[in-house]
Amino acid sequence: MTISLVTGGNRGIGLEVCRQLAARGHDVLLGARSPGAAERAAKEAGATPLRLDVTSPADIDRAAAEIGRLDVLVNNAAITYDTWQRAATADLSVVREAAETNLYGPWRLTQALLPLLRRSAHGRIVNVSSEIASLTNMGGGTPAYTASKVALNALTRMFAAELRADGVLVNAVCPGWVATDMGGPGGRPVADGAAGVVWAATLPDDGPTGGFFRDGRALPW
Repeated sequence: MTISLVTGGNRGIGLEVCRQLAARGHDVLLGARSPGAAERAAKEAGATPLRLDVTSPADIDRAAAEIGRLDVLVNNAAITYDTWQRAATADLSVVREAAETNLYGPWRLTQALLPLLRRSAHGRIVNVSSEIASLTNMGGGTPAYTASKVALNALTRMFAAELRADGVLVNAVCPGWVATDMGGPGGRPVADGAAGVVWAATLPDDGPTGGFFRDGRALPW
């Protein structure tokens, strides 16, 4: 049995990733800040609820102690799609708050769970990113979200290089513009965006690592 943990799993892309992984036979741990939200979403997805606020070191330590085995970590939890801000006038307290969830949360959690992932025969880490973080095509706007996701992409590259010898594949995935609470109306179906995340979470052992993908195709850094 493959055991997978998905953060921010109570809605949107995270919930659909949980649903799709469970449908593939994974034992899915659905992480969410609210215990009630985790329980409701877990029933819907066929997963096991886990109270997990990625900005809480205590939550992370408890989760690492309680989880006996882990094969897949999907760092999906994210906040603050700050379309109202510009870099020139950004409120840096908003930027710092976004980084706590979007960068330091995944970083802390990955560090805490590395012993389990290294023991897995097929360890996988998927960092849910965004094409907005592509330096190649970057413009202005949404500075808190963009900067935090750029840093998450850099973290992806570093972990991929450091864990290559352990056989742990680490990739960043952009789900595309998806019709979620964060993405707003007009995006593509949630199932389509989640499928690319699931693809990276279920790569074969000879699959890519240290890449940036959408729908299984490489994106420019």
